[in-house]
Amino acid sequence: MAEEASKTTTTQEEVVVADVAPAEQSDTSVVVSVEEEEEAAKASPEKENIPETETEVSKDNIPESGSFKEESTIVSDLPETEKKALQELKQLIQEALHKHQFSAPQNNHPPKDEKPEDATDNKEEQKPVEEEKEHAVYAAAAAADVADATEKEAAEVKESDSETKVVEEKVAVTDAVCVEEDGAKTVEAIEESVVPVTVSEEEAKVEADSASPEEVSIWGVPLLADERSDVILLKFLRARDFKVKDAFAMIKGTIRWRKEFGMEELLEEELGDDLEKAVYMHGFDKEGHPVCYNIYGEFQNKELYKKSFSDEEKRHRFLRWRIQFLEKSIRKLDFTPGGISTIVQVNDLKNSPGPAKWELRQATKQALQLLQDNYPEFVAKQVFINVPWWYLAVNRMISPFLTQRTKSKFVFAGPSKSAETLLRYIAAEQLPVKYGGLSKDGEFGISDAVTEITVRPAAKHTVEFPVAENSLLSWEIRVIGWDVSYGAEFVPSSEGSYTVIIQKARKVASSEEPVLCNNYKIGEPGKVVLTIDNQSSKKKKLLYRLKVKPSSSD
Repeated sequence: MAEEASKTTTTQEEVVVADVAPAEQSDTSVVVSVEEEEEAAKASPEKENIPETETEVSKDNIPESGSFKEESTIVSDLPETEKKALQELKQLIQEALHKHQFSAPQNNHPPKDEKPEDATDNKEEQKPVEEEKEHAVYAAAAAADVADATEKEAAEVKESDSETKVVEEKVAVTDAVCVEEDGAKTVEAIEESVVPVTVSEEEAKVEADSASPEEVSIWGVPLLADERSDVILLKFLRARDFKVKDAFAMIKGTIRWRKEFGMEELLEEELGDDLEKAVYMHGFDKEGHPVCYNIYGEFQNKELYKKSFSDEEKRHRFLRWRIQFLEKSIRKLDFTPGGISTIVQVNDLKNSPGPAKWELRQATKQALQLLQDNYPEFVAKQVFINVPWWYLAVNRMISPFLTQRTKSKFVFAGPSKSAETLLRYIAAEQLPVKYGGLSKDGEFGISDAVTEITVRPAAKHTVEFPVAENSLLSWEIRVIGWDVSYGAEFVPSSEGSYTVIIQKARKVASSEEPVLCNNYKIGEPGKVVLTIDNQSSKKKKLLYRLKVKPSSSD
């Protein structure tokens, strides 16, 4: 239909009469700073080998993954198998809390590739070796003690009569026999005298501490304290396909890492604001998820790049800043069942340094690994915009290693489709101006709703705002990509009155200011009429919003 319309010489005209809200004060809301960064779910080729199905695409015609629907965080909505897994995991955590396993020191030499299921087997294999080492130490100590005792006896015998030499020899022989026959008993005696002392000290400490279960919190939520804990545990279960032992091992690893990383201290650490333009939170999507923007083009700034990634120390500082930002954002999420406990990530790849930057790749790889291991199921959707050709090549290579569930969270858009794609998920009043929305500092805030209309090719669209006298009408208007004519006028209700031209119709180029703001003081009843004339062969997205304030007559 749109193509046929473009061929005709007759211009179609559409008229929309907008309802004007009563006069009200401007409401500027504070954007909640809540953030990102995802866990791209781990999946090995052995577990899942998904064939590549994407076809050859042009620069802007980028394939989009299937939509992802978040699972429920309300326990009563879960299938019975998942309910059972959750209960089993809670039981394991309860036992661990009673035994203070989360605060217990980690084995200094754990097997590198240890899996939760094989932990017991590995311990049993190592146990004989450890016992042999212990017995060797105890045997050496026993031999030394026996030698000392023998020397003392020999000295005493020398001082006595010569007649006692025979007795000395007998005693020495007897002692030697005792060493040979009762060597094991000597070792056992030493073990009994040494080991129980050490164990008793540790046991005394444990008994003193374990009078009550230990308290462990993660992201500000105490484990097993209330229903919010169920939401946390479900994240770990889903990250491990509801394999209870694997999920429990992941939780223990996360809690241990958080202590080693000094998470509570990190939250109070001052790490500067150099990267606030590279990663920031802004608004919410249409489902209420907070949105995090990752602007990779910011790292084209050589000074910022060098300050962030030039050596290992700087990369570690960047990593701590990134984790701190994520932690603060996560703690603002709603972990009550049914609440919003995930985020949407927007990744802007415009002017991205690309894969050639080794330092950036190293920092990204390290951050991604930490996110995979310690921040499960925190991303509702990953939207990639201004996607260059090389990123598609990388995506095709890694795609077979990702689960279908993970790929369903990904959305890709080239430069010409980025604004349209973002508006599909984020309302215009929540979307920053630079990405196609109307959200910016000024008279209007994110609470002022935006109307979105598609203007067909070779069509004229008219919007009317009825207004009462003695009022001030303000409005913002934007057409994505512009290249259309725009005009505004006031038409009084009374007969015989003249139409007032507010904005003379003119063509607005794509290079001009993306958002136009106008206001008009009304002295008599009438209507304000905005006209958008799209003479191009492409459909256009029109965005506008208005507000009316009372105005005292002069």
